[in-house]
Amino acid sequence: MNTLVAGSVHKNTLISKILNRTAVIGVVGLGYVGLPFAVEKAKLGFHVFGIEQNPIRAEQINRGKSYILDVKTEIVSELVEQGLIQAVTDFRYVSLLDAIIICVPTPLTKNLTPDLQYVISVTQEIAKGMRPGQLICLESTTYPGTTEEVILPILETSGLRVEEEFFLAHSPERVDPGNIRYSTKNTNKVVGGIGPESTQVAETLYQQVVDKVITTSNAKSAELVKVFENTFRAVNIALVNELMLLCDRMQLNVWEVLDAAFTKPFGIMPFYPGPGVGGHCIPIDPHYLEWKAKELNFNTHFISLAGEINRRMPLFVREKTARLLNDMGKAVSQTTILVLGVAYKKDMEDYRESPAIEIIRLLQADGAEVVYHDPHVPEFAELGLEMASRPLTEELLMSCDMVLIATDHSTIDYEHVAQYAQHVLDTRNATRHLVNHRERITLL
Repeated sequence: MNTLVAGSVHKNTLISKILNRTAVIGVVGLGYVGLPFAVEKAKLGFHVFGIEQNPIRAEQINRGKSYILDVKTEIVSELVEQGLIQAVTDFRYVSLLDAIIICVPTPLTKNLTPDLQYVISVTQEIAKGMRPGQLICLESTTYPGTTEEVILPILETSGLRVEEEFFLAHSPERVDPGNIRYSTKNTNKVVGGIGPESTQVAETLYQQVVDKVITTSNAKSAELVKVFENTFRAVNIALVNELMLLCDRMQLNVWEVLDAAFTKPFGIMPFYPGPGVGGHCIPIDPHYLEWKAKELNFNTHFISLAGEINRRMPLFVREKTARLLNDMGKAVSQTTILVLGVAYKKDMEDYRESPAIEIIRLLQADGAEVVYHDPHVPEFAELGLEMASRPLTEELLMSCDMVLIATDHSTIDYEHVAQYAQHVLDTRNATRHLVNHRERITLL
């Protein structure tokens, strides 16, 4: 049998397995991206192996417990009882899998360059156990070219040929933690393969889960789609952050200006300022594109400037806090400051890259005693800090010289906060609807 015929057989066999839902799916990394995808696949009747190298997480899944807000424990429990989801901590079952989805972190180094250690290490493990007729798809956000230039050579060490004996694609994750409107199922999915055979197989796989799948002509284009999406957000957030810095000097209310501007029914899209950007996407992904551009001797000026502005925001919050305390006749080093919210996003427990934690570190460096309250983050260890949330009592509010709202969780009673706080610095406009005690509130 020649290689073209063999490749067609492998492709058709795998597509048939996907369509009749006998394909066994492997999901590497059961985090905010991997676990929701694994659950959606299992709900359709696919048998799913989750390869999760954190043994605590793997054990929780096998007990039917979810640690991700967007995934209900009762659903995980039911799928585990049915034998449709199983978590393992190693790659022993790679040869049993028909499709392997890689959903591991892609952080930055201290020098803001891509850190692909997790992608590389799991790909090396996959290559050791590969067999003909498998699809490998990367969902982790990365720079254009990663799938072809980094992953493909590692997989080819198996001796198998792409597009003939195995299939390789990229499908960027589009998870928005805490979004109750858009889930894995109803968020459009972009897919691009190393070649047309890989694209077709990957498209078929995702069509079983997602309402609409959009294909690109290659994997590199699909990779660029995701980094552009988050770069678009980073640049626009930086724009309104810079406008806020200008409004601070002009003694104008930036929130009033923006709310009025966003009443225009066309040609504008709402973005709001804040204490900085956090999470696994906005602070990181644009730098992947920036790094790749430099490799091509191309300078991405907008991206660089946006990153600089957004990274400066915690420093500005620190400066404004010091100004307000000075107006109250107090030195930062002799004050106690209560930070409300350390999660990077409202009503979430995720504090990755959270600007609130950097603000705490900066204020502590200035000599302030800093405590925090967050109903979703009972404790955290980050940037050399280890802290636990304090109960939001009247006594705590009255004992602090300043309350700094860093995350606008909807469960916090801001009327109660304003009533008992000496002063409030609101970096999120969480107090927008308050009528009473406005004299104690300063907006960022």
